[in-house]
Amino acid sequence: MKRVLTLFTALLLFTACNKTDHGDTNLHITGTVKGLKQGKLYIQRVSDTSLVIMDSIIINGNSNFESHLKLDSPEMLYLFLDRGQTKSIDNSLPFFAEAGDMTIETTNDDFFAKAKITGSENHKLYENFLKMKSRFTNNKLDLIKKNVKAIQDNNTIQIDSINTQMEHLIKRRYLFTANYAVTNAKYELSPYLALSEIHDANVIYLDTIQNSMSPEVAKSHYGEMLTKYISERKEEEANSVK
Repeated sequence: MKRVLTLFTALLLFTACNKTDHGDTNLHITGTVKGLKQGKLYIQRVSDTSLVIMDSIIINGNSNFESHLKLDSPEMLYLFLDRGQTKSIDNSLPFFAEAGDMTIETTNDDFFAKAKITGSENHKLYENFLKMKSRFTNNKLDLIKKNVKAIQDNNTIQIDSINTQMEHLIKRRYLFTANYAVTNAKYELSPYLALSEIHDANVIYLDTIQNSMSPEVAKSHYGEMLTKYISERKEEEANSVK
């Protein structure tokens, strides 16, 4: 019996010694940058329009990485890769972080394009939004090409037509974004899209998104930012009328 108690006590001590204390962190990120042998990873957030480093990870022979962070609410973060002496601009990966366990898998050669991010419902919805947004981007590029050709041909009728199409495209993109934000109003992505994609839209659109937010989202980082931004917009518009 004494031997069993001694063994049990030793097991408890072993477990306690091997359990790392990460304080009050609530986000655990694990990942791999396949093909990266040496470099440094930075996890950054936006603070007052500037990127601030939350954590840095040195990669030296092992392409796996891990980080423990504290989030007050779901937030868009950025994984930045410093390869050292390189001119590659493929070095920043945005991801919508939320409390829990997240995994980021990517490659050194295609850091952004090959990224696979799991563990965040907000990020899943964000990726879906980007896929649908790409249709508007492609349409815009087509119109720009046609406009260049029309200018070269001095075709004023065609230029006017393209300008009208461009205006309609912008309105459609704004309406789509507003509808997507309202549809997903129980997620912090909703106010984020309002602020990052259509901040200059008619305040009616922004009001609709704000009024659709769940109480939890309204108290989040982006929820409070949107509420403050709308209030400032309304005040500016009221002063401009006087």
